[in-house]
Amino acid sequence: MLAIRANVLVLAILGLSACSTSQLTSPYTHDEILQRIEQDRKMMYADQEPITHPVTFYEASARALKYNLDYRLKLMESALSRNLVDVTRHEMLPRLIASAGYTDRSNDSGGTSVGIEDGEVSLRPSTSEQRYHRLADLELSWSTLDFVVAYERSQQKMDQVLMAEERRRKVVQNVLQDVRNAYWRAVGAQRLIASVDDLLMRVRTGLDNAREAERRGLLPRQEALAYQRALLDAVSLLSTRRQDLELARAELAALMSLPPGTDFLVADENPPPIPLPNMNVPGLEQLALQNRPEIMEEWYRKRVTENDIRIAKAELWPHISFNAGTHYDSNEYLYNNTWSSVGVRVSWNLLSLLKAPALQAAGENQNKVADLRRLALSMAVLTQVRVAAQRYYLAREQYQFADQSTQVDGRLRDYAEASASISADSKLEFIRADARWLLSQYQRYAAYSDAQAAWGRLYNSIGLDVMPDVIASHDVATLAAEIQKTMTDWERTTLLAQSETK
Repeated sequence: MLAIRANVLVLAILGLSACSTSQLTSPYTHDEILQRIEQDRKMMYADQEPITHPVTFYEASARALKYNLDYRLKLMESALSRNLVDVTRHEMLPRLIASAGYTDRSNDSGGTSVGIEDGEVSLRPSTSEQRYHRLADLELSWSTLDFVVAYERSQQKMDQVLMAEERRRKVVQNVLQDVRNAYWRAVGAQRLIASVDDLLMRVRTGLDNAREAERRGLLPRQEALAYQRALLDAVSLLSTRRQDLELARAELAALMSLPPGTDFLVADENPPPIPLPNMNVPGLEQLALQNRPEIMEEWYRKRVTENDIRIAKAELWPHISFNAGTHYDSNEYLYNNTWSSVGVRVSWNLLSLLKAPALQAAGENQNKVADLRRLALSMAVLTQVRVAAQRYYLAREQYQFADQSTQVDGRLRDYAEASASISADSKLEFIRADARWLLSQYQRYAAYSDAQAAWGRLYNSIGLDVMPDVIASHDVATLAAEIQKTMTDWERTTLLAQSETK
């Protein structure tokens, strides 16, 4: 009878296993995929504050950080790392294990006694265990090795929390740099795109007029072809610049995590002046070595690897385990059905000591590798700071040159406009001058955007934090005000300190 029950149990387990396997391997249906897409779209753009007015630079930065999915991912990774620290800390506690069960035999257990000298049976077969009886245990155990390993693991998890925080800081800095670059290009796009469209229509009209003037002999053929060539070049450049302007708005919308098709305006205000490049580069290098997230993350990683070596060394030495428990057995043949037990055990794998020299050498080499990796990263950071400063100098000079070019082209345009009513070639010259002036305006906005991007790269190369640690608890306006205050204070105090040291 017991064998039949066992066979039935085995068949039931096999049937459940087959059913569970078939369920796990079933693919998602088309309706489930569509439902998942719909849910993902809602989650990507959920709980966003609506845009009710033109967006300033600091508001764009705040939106990019508050709703950026990469940043939210790093934030969740930091939270997960903190949860893992709590899990690891619980592993340092003793183990309190409660168990219960029953046993059922098909026959009686038991035995006989046989004489050692003569081999004769001295007792008849007997048993001291029932065929069926219940068991229950509650046992507390604690090991010094488990405690040491759990303690070192918890230290590692805490360092990994700090590493995740440094990665979060890096995402913040990269997002701010991208927003700075895209925002000012979007400002230029908003100001110029209507003028570009209007000028493209007038340039095409001018091309038709130039061809007509050539056909009727109003202009020398060589001069008419030269005008056409200049206007065609202008059309090509304006079309390319128009694409750049459109992409700038799309890029800014993506950085702010706006739903596709969202209509918004950037604040059409006078761009702030480009800061003077009176920077103390050695001072900036010192700030970079203090603040860069990559260096701090690498430093924390060294402590993580050191904990691995300490765990390996702890396994070389004796470890003590303690256990105490209470037990119950329903076996009626026992004299005592309940009892308590306590024990201490010391164990030591003596051959593990052979690994000690290798572990010591591995630890020393690991520290050297970590130090060299950090030094190489520090050298790269110093190079980035110097390159970022040099690029800012060059970008500022390029902006000044573009600004002067725009002024000159504006004066040429005014002169061509004044003489446009005199002759046909004067009208064509005005169109060409107008196109050159608009291109100069684009170059000026592009140069300003490049200078702002270079300034942002300088921020990024130093590793400065420009916002509060907790983003989700603040609205966009509060975050924007905090970002603006931090950036303004840093620029004022740092530039003032640098000018005093120079």
